[in-house]
Amino acid sequence: MSFVVLYDANVLYPSTLRDLLIRVAQAGLVQAKWTDQILDEVFGNLAMNRPDLDAQRLGRTRDLMNGAVRDCLVKGYEALVDAVDLPDPGDRHVLAAAIKAGARVIVTHNLKDFPPDVLEKWDIEAKSADDFIVDQIAVSRDSVYGAVQRIADSRGNPPATFADVLAMLERDGLVESVAALRP
Repeated sequence: MSFVVLYDANVLYPSTLRDLLIRVAQAGLVQAKWTDQILDEVFGNLAMNRPDLDAQRLGRTRDLMNGAVRDCLVKGYEALVDAVDLPDPGDRHVLAAAIKAGARVIVTHNLKDFPPDVLEKWDIEAKSADDFIVDQIAVSRDSVYGAVQRIADSRGNPPATFADVLAMLERDGLVESVAALRP
């Protein structure tokens, strides 16, 4: 069985990065987890920052995410929120969900909000999306390469090439990952 990772809201916000993270889970490299509260943050911020996006389409994207990864939603973590302490109290729900899910890694852009000395008590590590994907490339470059190719193949309006998707991922902060995937 793949090891468990929890995706924070900030790595699920950019659409191309979200797509890659989901496809990495679908490839069986990891068992991805998130919560309704994390998705509320993602889609609330998308609705606020991108009023041009249709609310029904955002809801459909959320439903598709939950259907795309088996057993992705963490429930019953709320009682742990008050038992953990983090620099940003708003992130305690993320750590609580990771503990409940048995996650080994929290994938986040906000590494400073998840200090190693706090996480090591729970045998959890915080990783940037770039470091996380580099690790997945080390496990199975072909699987990650194939996930990027499937993202390119799925883009029809406008169409995208493999190189286009790599450029999008690089803009999302995956600098080392993109360098490792370039042909």
